[in-house]
Amino acid sequence: MSRFFHGGASDSESSSSDEEELYSEEEEEKSEESSSEESSSSSSSDDELSESEEEAEGGSRFIAGGKYDDSDESEDEGKRIVKSAKDKRLGEIESSIKLIENAEKINDWVVITAEFDKLNRFVEKAKQSGPVPKLYIKAVADLEDFMAESIAKDKASAKKMNAANARALNTIKQRIKKNNRTYEKEIEQYRGDKEGYMAEEEEEEKPMIKVKKDKTVTRENIAPAGFEDDEGFATVGRGGKAVQYTPESIFKHLKIIIEARGKKNTDRMDQIRTMEKLLEIAQTPYQKVKVLLALVSTRFDLTTGASNYMSTEQWKSASSEFNLLLDTLERNPNYIVHELAEEWDDDERAPEPGPDEVFKVPGSVVSFIERLDDELTRSLQNIDPHTTEYIERLGDESALYAGVVRSQAYYERIQQQPDVKVTESLNRVVNRRLEHVYFKPAQVVETVEEHTWNCLPNSVESAITPRSVTRNATNLINTLCTYLYKYDQTILRTRAILCQIYHHALHNQFYKSRDMLLMSHLQENIHGADVSTQILYNRTLVQAGLCAFRAGLIYEAQTALQEICGTNRLKELLAQGVQIQRYAQVTPEQERLERQRQLPFHMHINLELLECAYLTCSMLLEIPALAAAGSSPDIKKRAISKTFRRMLEYHERQIFTGPPENTRDHVMQASKALAAGEWKRSSELIHAIKIWDLLPEPEKIKEMLAVKIQEEGLRTYLFTYAPFYDTVAIDRLAEMFDLTERKVSAVVSKMIAHEEIAAALDQVNNAIIFRKGVELSRLQSLALTLSEKASSLIELNERVLEQKTAGSGYEGAVGGGRGGRGGRGGRGEGGRGDVDNRRGGRGGRGRGGIVSSRGGAVRA
Repeated sequence: MSRFFHGGASDSESSSSDEEELYSEEEEEKSEESSSEESSSSSSSDDELSESEEEAEGGSRFIAGGKYDDSDESEDEGKRIVKSAKDKRLGEIESSIKLIENAEKINDWVVITAEFDKLNRFVEKAKQSGPVPKLYIKAVADLEDFMAESIAKDKASAKKMNAANARALNTIKQRIKKNNRTYEKEIEQYRGDKEGYMAEEEEEEKPMIKVKKDKTVTRENIAPAGFEDDEGFATVGRGGKAVQYTPESIFKHLKIIIEARGKKNTDRMDQIRTMEKLLEIAQTPYQKVKVLLALVSTRFDLTTGASNYMSTEQWKSASSEFNLLLDTLERNPNYIVHELAEEWDDDERAPEPGPDEVFKVPGSVVSFIERLDDELTRSLQNIDPHTTEYIERLGDESALYAGVVRSQAYYERIQQQPDVKVTESLNRVVNRRLEHVYFKPAQVVETVEEHTWNCLPNSVESAITPRSVTRNATNLINTLCTYLYKYDQTILRTRAILCQIYHHALHNQFYKSRDMLLMSHLQENIHGADVSTQILYNRTLVQAGLCAFRAGLIYEAQTALQEICGTNRLKELLAQGVQIQRYAQVTPEQERLERQRQLPFHMHINLELLECAYLTCSMLLEIPALAAAGSSPDIKKRAISKTFRRMLEYHERQIFTGPPENTRDHVMQASKALAAGEWKRSSELIHAIKIWDLLPEPEKIKEMLAVKIQEEGLRTYLFTYAPFYDTVAIDRLAEMFDLTERKVSAVVSKMIAHEEIAAALDQVNNAIIFRKGVELSRLQSLALTLSEKASSLIELNERVLEQKTAGSGYEGAVGGGRGGRGGRGGRGEGGRGDVDNRRGGRGGRGRGGIVSSRGGAVRA
């Protein structure tokens, strides 16, 4: 038999006996520990019956008169003491005071400082459930006396205390001085009669309540029924008692909320609910202003992070509370909110300015209106613009604009005070108002202004923009911009100029907008401005180009649009989308900043319309230019629009071109037809583009484009076929291009004046006579080009050699200035060099010069 079977039983028996010994030892240890525990721990063990007792007396516990009957109060039962929150706070205060007294004996001010801070925290908690303990008054009074004695001894003694102790003493000195101001009356009472003051506290003390372990514990922290809300619940503080909101306690609650601002684990919604209750019970204007300032700020704190935006409900609440703040300030002109005001320190007594006095409350109205504007913009950036939610959210802009106008009127009113300077804040509000109206059509602006003034009270009036001025959109924007030109010297002035130019361009005043843009010289230093201002500049430039296009100024339109539309970054430059290049390395931070700069959808300029206008203008300029260049390679390089040239070349390389599908295809096929002389086909393709319907008066735009295509078709025809004509009749050209003879004569005369064609206008025979010059073949033109390039290369080579030899020259028989050709030195005079080292200067200009013995060169 295997040895495993022989030892199996013995092993199991030994293991079981070992386990029994282990369990017995553990039971003995437990019994010894339980016998050595104090009576406080025995109360917890008495609650649990052993298994043997449960088996022996399992039924008796439910029988009346049994051992576990509640009516039988046995002396053996353990009794526990339930301490109230007040008693616990007093115990903590007593322990801190004891530590402070012990530290005073060894003069340890580091410990005293730490325990003093703890003591104040315990007292703040104790004050929520009752008055300040007299034990605390005694401790701070004695500590102040002891501190004065220690400072006097330290000055008298030669041996100074160590640096850490000295710093702690200075710290506690300042804290005690500041802390004891709050309890001046109590400290004076204590110092007047110390024994009597403390004896009163002993009489007020209540005996502890002893409660049986199984009896229901009496609860002292139940909220009184008088402070219940509508649903039957009451707000309970940390001490367990109901929090009472009274007009006298408003500043105390506000102080607690403001101190908790920015800390972790702070329930901001609970703070908002608290301040809403405080606003309901606020009575004086000062109380309402303070609560509203804190309430609006706390609502803004709910939004954390750059990617999040304020909820619509919270935004509307903040907007209504902001309007209530302005209404309170308008009704009480003795109170003004100012950024540079000092904080009122006395929380017990509110300020009471006289009839002619003005009290400044610290705060910023312009910061609130700017934050409301930014939060609305951020929400519009994140909402899908093709949904009804975006339209509903956009409707809140009217309420925001009314707040901006009201803020402007408020700052205008307080600016009249002699010692109040709010010029910067007023400029910021005016700029916000301007940026809300500059991109809108005149009818929309006038409607918004009328609605805004109807919503505002009649007492609200603006000196900068009276109600009569706002009836005309152009006058309103001109007034706002003129004010910023006069009183602002910052970037707001630049933005005001751009806004006014944009408004003029939007309303078809091209020459006025162009003159303002050129006279401002913004194009010279706009690269040093911030990104948002550069975006506004790009938008203004594009709008000016569209204005020129609507006016039929093709060259001006193409020039204005070239700088923006000629790049592949159209969306990025106009802040209408994030366009990441193929090989560009963009960090997440850069991408996040780029998304923050995006404009809301209702401020976008149609990119397809921009591209269509730009390509159409480029077509009308490039096709005649290509025809005039002919086979000359130099002229071909002078591209008006490289983007258009690249697209046209790509289109011409296509083997098969189907019907046009998008805007670009329409313009490319129209260009190809115009180059072939089919101006009617070109006009039809351009008119087939549906994007023109987005422009005001699209029929006029199409008629203008048809005339321009006819004129450029005539120019292209003359450039292409002029070498094959001796004369051509004007009436024939008028018939071919469906133009009047007067118009054909004007076009031809302009081409002759600009020396674009070599011809003369015969008014007698009503014809054009072409002058035949020396016609160069393709080989001859290439030879001329090669000779010009060779001469430029020789000139460059001479310049490089001159730079290398100007300082030292050649040593030896050959002097400086290339003897064979005379160099590029003086005009025939020999250069002066040194005889010994034969260093020559720059030679003459003549060719075939002879090197002299002095190293110079003379003309032959």
